[in-house]
Amino acid sequence: MAVERLFASFAALHDPTDLLDALATGVVLLDATGRVLHANVAAQGLLGAGLNQARGRMLAELLVDSAPLQALLQRARERGEVFAEGDIALRTVASPRDARSVDATVTPIEDVTGSRRLLLELVDATPRARISRENELRARLEGSRMMTRQLAHEIKNPLGGVRGAAQLLERQLPDPALREYTGVIINEADRLTALVDGMLGPARAPQKSQLNIHEICEHVFRLLQAEARPDVTLERDYDPSVPEGEFDRNQLVQALLNLARNALQAVGQGAGDRGRIVLRTRAVANVHIGLARHRLAVRVDVVDDGPGVPDGIRGSLFYPLVTGRANGTGLGLAVAQEIVTRNGGSIEFESEPGRTVFSLMLPLAAGEARPADGKEAPR
Repeated sequence: MAVERLFASFAALHDPTDLLDALATGVVLLDATGRVLHANVAAQGLLGAGLNQARGRMLAELLVDSAPLQALLQRARERGEVFAEGDIALRTVASPRDARSVDATVTPIEDVTGSRRLLLELVDATPRARISRENELRARLEGSRMMTRQLAHEIKNPLGGVRGAAQLLERQLPDPALREYTGVIINEADRLTALVDGMLGPARAPQKSQLNIHEICEHVFRLLQAEARPDVTLERDYDPSVPEGEFDRNQLVQALLNLARNALQAVGQGAGDRGRIVLRTRAVANVHIGLARHRLAVRVDVVDDGPGVPDGIRGSLFYPLVTGRANGTGLGLAVAQEIVTRNGGSIEFESEPGRTVFSLMLPLAAGEARPADGKEAPR
């Protein structure tokens, strides 16, 4: 039933606000000028303000950039018709850094006195956008992975021949000084072979066991402490409410370490600059990972204050051999993505100069996934 038809039946309800608060759709009732008269619980969450904070204030006062919504409200106000628009970026004054994508519908209505009101429906489209983005990334990564594996196979064969020839030549050389050159050839062949093995990614299936994600974070934190320069500050911000889950410890250590080392290489590069890296965990409820919805997951954030991800590589950052550093291999993020995907999770990032966050999302409870359409999975 459409929200506007629900309003038509409110007169017969004892307390119509209870029905509004039960909706997953955000519903905001505005007067003709755009002042908030009422907002249900879902709308309060999207706007980042409780009912007492929002009521009586202009909608524009609650948002960082309200121009798209204001234009939609204006059209509905002037023409007296229903207007809708999808994928509107919503940034609230309460959380200006966090952007949500919403689908908005504005319906002009009249109360019993004949006064014009505007009914604004807000549907959080962020899960849908995330699913679409992840599906596209997975499809591209699969094609890139096949090409990379074929390339790696073609590279390894001649490398083995070069190494074997260098070993044979080394045995025939009488001068130890000359054998130093064959040693260089052998070492470089071994290095390139290891690089190619890294391109192939982890081949084995996850070996999961019951443990707390903070044990993995602490291990990575200690490794970072040993590698960090004196001018880099390392911090931890753990959520003690995160329960245990089924994880492959070694694989997730490698994935998280790849993300953390990238942050370590990014911070404090300017003269006199001091870097800061934070390992942060949060328990997240009802989160979409891929095509499934999980009742509970853990998000591990690696936050740094470096210069940010270059705009030119943001769309292909997780592809093999893509890097923003002159001396980078472009394998760390690709391997991390492969590992996390094998463990049923996902990696996302947001970046601007002075603040980059790579977020590793992992389901905590097995057997609690549901399809993204919200229907229960068959048991």
